[in-house]
Amino acid sequence: MKIGFIGLGNMARAMIGGIISKAGINPKDIYGSDISVAAADEAALTYLINTGTSNSTVAEEADILFLAVKPQFMDEALKTFKDDVSKDCIVVSIAPGKTLEYFEENLGRKVKVVRCMPNTPALVGEGCTGCCKNEFVTEEDMAVVMKLLKSFGRAIEVPESQMDAVVGVSGSAPAYVCMFIEAMADAAVAAGMPRNKAYEFASQAVMGSAKMILETGKHPGELKDMVCSPGGTTIQAVKVLEEKNFRGAVMDAVEACIEKSRSL
Repeated sequence: MKIGFIGLGNMARAMIGGIISKAGINPKDIYGSDISVAAADEAALTYLINTGTSNSTVAEEADILFLAVKPQFMDEALKTFKDDVSKDCIVVSIAPGKTLEYFEENLGRKVKVVRCMPNTPALVGEGCTGCCKNEFVTEEDMAVVMKLLKSFGRAIEVPESQMDAVVGVSGSAPAYVCMFIEAMADAAVAAGMPRNKAYEFASQAVMGSAKMILETGKHPGELKDMVCSPGGTTIQAVKVLEEKNFRGAVMDAVEACIEKSRSL
């Protein structure tokens, strides 16, 4: 099986790393192209994949073709290889806002298409990818794609109607989480803790809390209540967050992200 990547930016390289190390794909069977020579050279040097070829050549070689192109550049990129995609190739897009129908129309024929949204924790093998497929992708095809997507974290199939929500709650979420960690660390620094330790404490607290939710299956509210002792320190912090409309602000931010994804 040959894998192609059109676009070799940070996300693509994170995916390639997982695919090689966890999915058992030989680097010699991975082809990539990028408008940036530096990005292509870095991918070749780091992962020993085939680069330096055109989009057209990558599309011709690939059994599964990942499109790691920003949505605003997708129209122009498709023109360079749309006639070179074989009928059996599975096209996998990671561009937010670009629908299955968009690819069917712009590729000009019936093509197997999977739309997905990974996130940057794929860089450390802890990504989360939401995905959906069109009617031409068989269950066997999807199983192969899911194996690749799970090589750099979790992969969850959803209806296409939920893909913009995936962008808001997962694809863009590392930015919100990093802001939260930074803010907690800043408060610890203000209280006298060295910054490197503050980041370590805050980051581990977030990672451990997320792991508790995933592994126990308990409702986040129940786990929150477990920390809030009567008259204790935690409930005072929760009270301030509620007064500052913490949850409402997060919901508004995610909704704004979803609306932007829908408009792309």
